[in-house]
Amino acid sequence: MDIHQLRLLRELGERGSLAAVARALHVSPSAVSQQLTALQRRVEVPLTERRGRNLVLTGAGRSLAEAAAQISVAMSSAEQAVSRYVQDPTASVTACAFNSAALAFFGPLLDDLAGADNPRLLCHDRDVGQDEFPALTADFDLVVAHRLQHSPPWPSSLTVIPLLQEPLDIAMSEQHRLAGQAALSVAELAEQQWISVQDGYPLVSALDSIAAHAGRPLNISHRINEFSTAASIVAASDAVALMPRHTAAPQPGSRVVLKPLSGLQLTRHVDILCRPEALHRTAVQKVVAALQDRAAQARQRISQPPARKVVDAGTTSG
Repeated sequence: MDIHQLRLLRELGERGSLAAVARALHVSPSAVSQQLTALQRRVEVPLTERRGRNLVLTGAGRSLAEAAAQISVAMSSAEQAVSRYVQDPTASVTACAFNSAALAFFGPLLDDLAGADNPRLLCHDRDVGQDEFPALTADFDLVVAHRLQHSPPWPSSLTVIPLLQEPLDIAMSEQHRLAGQAALSVAELAEQQWISVQDGYPLVSALDSIAAHAGRPLNISHRINEFSTAASIVAASDAVALMPRHTAAPQPGSRVVLKPLSGLQLTRHVDILCRPEALHRTAVQKVVAALQDRAAQARQRISQPPARKVVDAGTTSG
């Protein structure tokens, strides 16, 4: 049964006439009559009857009106519960991120949101291809995703909050013959052994761009998704790899250096994806604000050339 129609039946029982109900709800008497007629079609016994010039409730109508009052109480309670949930700054928020973003952001976020007045952040990592990120918004409040600069935009049905535009640098051993240069050209890199990622992940198209500018296929020796594994291979060989400047989580003591690429700009966008209704919640808004603060700090580091920055953890695919 329609809740609005039940409300009209209840109002008729309490106010005594169609005209009184219409005045109270700022509608026409004919509109009230039409809705009550539609409600009557859903039950087998009369709900109203004429007494003189007034329309009044029958015994069945009064029983249904009493049930309508109980339904109204339940609906009000439900609405208040939703309101408390939406406005609760300490409610749980689920967030997922590709692996290197999870490594870069989740620990600091949990520190930032420690305390009784903050949301309870539940963290998940997902190592997926670019096309699979939007679907994750059905399972998580916030999804930290990445795409390359010239790749298709995210679906317009989602809310997209930009976090970072992060350069992709060339990772190589500090013993590599090119490690002393300030920057590397495409021509110099075309002859190198490369570590790529598995097919379907965003960095594949970046490597394709390097190959296109070089005018020849790259020599792919290894396909590794984890940055920590890729970094260990880079450190122990002449192979090179693409790695993000910040979210590769550099660690002191590694034998890997990052070098900027000259003549070709390779950048990835790191964004928050979510369904629009998720941002109605106060707790979700607080997590977004904390992520934006951490991203602002990262942007300051990203603006500096990598020099001899080292890499030791993370995931190449994410």
